[in-house]
Amino acid sequence: MSAVLQPAVAPPTVNREFLSGNEAAARGAWEAGVEIAAAYPGTPSTEILETLAGLAGVYAEWSTNEKVALEVALGASMTGRRAITAMKHVGLNVAADTLMTMGLVGVKAGLVIAVSDDVGFSSSQNEQDSRFWGRFVHLPVLEPADAAEAYAMTREAFSISERHQVPVLLRLTTRVSHVKRTVATGAREAADAMRHGYRKDAERWIITPNHVGKRIELRAARDAALARETASSAWNRFEPGADSRLGFIVSGPAYHVVREAFPDAPLLKLGLSHPMPLDAAKRLAALTERVLVVEEVDPIVENELKAAAIPVHGKDVLPLQGEITVPVLENAVARLSGGSPQRRTAPLKAAVFPRPPTLCAGCPYMGVYFWLGQLKDAVICGDIGCYTLGCGEPWNAMDSIISMGASLGVAHGMVKGFAGDADAKPVLAVIGDSTFLHTGMPALANIAYQGGNVTVLLLDNRATAMTGGQDNPGTGQRLDGSAAPRLDFAKLVEALGVRPERVRVVDPYELPTFFKVLREEMKVPEPSVIITNRPCVLSRDFERRRPLEVRDDQCNGCARCLDVGCPAITVRRRESQKRASGKVVDLAWVRIERALCTGCDLCAKACARGAIVAA
Repeated sequence: MSAVLQPAVAPPTVNREFLSGNEAAARGAWEAGVEIAAAYPGTPSTEILETLAGLAGVYAEWSTNEKVALEVALGASMTGRRAITAMKHVGLNVAADTLMTMGLVGVKAGLVIAVSDDVGFSSSQNEQDSRFWGRFVHLPVLEPADAAEAYAMTREAFSISERHQVPVLLRLTTRVSHVKRTVATGAREAADAMRHGYRKDAERWIITPNHVGKRIELRAARDAALARETASSAWNRFEPGADSRLGFIVSGPAYHVVREAFPDAPLLKLGLSHPMPLDAAKRLAALTERVLVVEEVDPIVENELKAAAIPVHGKDVLPLQGEITVPVLENAVARLSGGSPQRRTAPLKAAVFPRPPTLCAGCPYMGVYFWLGQLKDAVICGDIGCYTLGCGEPWNAMDSIISMGASLGVAHGMVKGFAGDADAKPVLAVIGDSTFLHTGMPALANIAYQGGNVTVLLLDNRATAMTGGQDNPGTGQRLDGSAAPRLDFAKLVEALGVRPERVRVVDPYELPTFFKVLREEMKVPEPSVIITNRPCVLSRDFERRRPLEVRDDQCNGCARCLDVGCPAITVRRRESQKRASGKVVDLAWVRIERALCTGCDLCAKACARGAIVAA
């Protein structure tokens, strides 16, 4: 691993800490004097705000979505306080409307947008390269290769932001965000030294047609200044090598991959990757026979260099998705040179019992999906969150999952598309409490306004559960643990236009009652909302009950309890039996793992023989 470049003025070292990239970015922001931090949780970026929330002198909040979080940071910057916002790659799409305007108006005090791309989409609905936003919005882009650079670059980003009056995009990836290394940390700068105070400036902060022209001219001048700075930035460095046959241009954590696989190759490492340092790239190209651009995931640098008539290779031999590893790079170089890759001994893989994604034992969503999985006469539009897992076994209860808050809009479109069809099916939309607050409310208002006959299941588990149980306006608590008003979803839904008679609040553990309400609302020819009211089993509000057990003398092996999908229920014996009628049935005798069981009683309600009882 190479020595890590430090900013022009290195902070006095006071400690050495073992930090992840997210923790390091938070520490760098704190040392830079950040006072305001706002974000929406999303893997792999969540820990940035969680770390800042524990540091003195920082106001930190979980905002209702990424656009709101960015606007909070902008407002703080306008008053002269340094601010940071953090989000995952798809969250930056939500914030894009405000982001585009910020590219024109700029900022006052330093503002950093930390965005973590889920390269390999291990926990996301897509794979996305956020570096495009730097080009699109005209923002400088910093790309740390590890936690130490995440720390140092975040500190430097605030200086760049104030020097050019522009937001700075700190582009992380999962490999940087979640991998730890030792980081030399420093002291916090005095926040007072960076407060400039708010000053009324209508021509700058009010974007109207007569003001935009001037801002575009100023942006062009800023771009030119940033390009001059990038050309001499210490974050972009040339590393000579003994083997001139092949040189590399690389950014982000792929730098370490290149250095491991080809330690003797000349290399240009891009840390401040936009604006592009074209002269440095031309220098490398002149010294080597070939140049390979190694970047995750899209050919952004490659295309910019080709547009500048610099001959390079890239995605012609490297994959267009996923992380770049040493074997991947070696294979790419082999294809480029026409030879065979160096063979490495494959690491031994442990024989791990397969564990598909599933809900937690006792999750209140299980009762919902127990019934939805049996609705063969309906179309079910899902959303992003723990309820996404309803698409898997044993429920298979989803027909679409698109993006945050999209279940309602897609469902409404399907209802309108089915209009007039004799065989039109009922349409349901499933969404969680935090996702509803994120981007679901406008869609429900539209359904009510347009009269879309959608049955909405609003699953309130009092947590932003999938990202770790963070708080939101529906939990009654803020990030710092202080009490907050708890939003009343029934009243909110009514305020959005759903008639009070069509707003039903049910306990998802009461399987017969829930199914009765579900069937009733599906038959009503107007918008309706069913709100479930059980908390997440990992939240502070959940109350564990006595665990359950199976009475072997009453169990007939029908396996109906397995349809609930609870991971606490395991199969101890399977067999097939031929009935007198000649029909062969598959039977499964089960047991309940007491250590996992929360006593929710869902499996007992699914059992027609009363074979499941309290232990």
